[in-house]
Amino acid sequence: MSQARRRAPRTPTNLVPTLKALAERDNGLRDNGSSLPLWSQVKSALLTLIVTEKLAENARLPSEAELCDSFGVSRTVVREALTQLVSERVIYKLQGKGAFVAPKRDDQGFLGSNIGFSGELHLTNHSVSRAILRQELVAPDERVCRMLRLGPNEPVVALDRVLSVDGKPRILVYTFINLRLAPGFEQVPMHNRSLYDTLSRRYGITLKRAERWLEAATATPEQAELLEIPVGSPVIAIESVTYMQTDEAVEYYTAVYRTDQARLHFIVK
Repeated sequence: MSQARRRAPRTPTNLVPTLKALAERDNGLRDNGSSLPLWSQVKSALLTLIVTEKLAENARLPSEAELCDSFGVSRTVVREALTQLVSERVIYKLQGKGAFVAPKRDDQGFLGSNIGFSGELHLTNHSVSRAILRQELVAPDERVCRMLRLGPNEPVVALDRVLSVDGKPRILVYTFINLRLAPGFEQVPMHNRSLYDTLSRRYGITLKRAERWLEAATATPEQAELLEIPVGSPVIAIESVTYMQTDEAVEYYTAVYRTDQARLHFIVK
């Protein structure tokens, strides 16, 4: 359904005092010692606002001017934070009216789509954060070469991350990006950025399809430490390769998904 035909947005009670309280945590955004860019901190605060205030679908968010005033940042910073939330389908914007909490969708697990981990989780208004463990050029092994259809001497970008949901680690992902399709990706700041949105916006890559395999596994000591679960806990091991419109392989990853917090859901068509 188009945004223009959505039911009239509802305006919640005044959220500005709550926003100011969030902005003042840890002595404010600029003085809290965080290495995160300001837009990422604003985005995180807005996600916290949506979750903690239990904002209803189509609830109106504070205006850009109110956000700038509350956080003491420029309109450019606020717009980047809102753009990221729009791309992850947490909010939507109506021209001349503002930003609103996106309606919930029917259940659809990432296994049946190309949205990715964070996009699917944001559909239910969960707060998702990403910790970067590694982002560098590496020489691919035989399996990575085969899955990405690379020559033996073609480097790839390794991007290892822990994705947390509402502050709790849930997914450990080891990703390899086809450097030929995304040159310079090893230098792109990815902390708290959506991988698929970055590939689309920076490189014009549109994802077409993905192949994924699952199997039961148990957490190794390293995986258990990163996911904050006991060693040997049951997990789901995932392997995936994603293709763009030209059928070139863009991304190959293996992942470990903890099963004590949520189930994976997928649709077969």
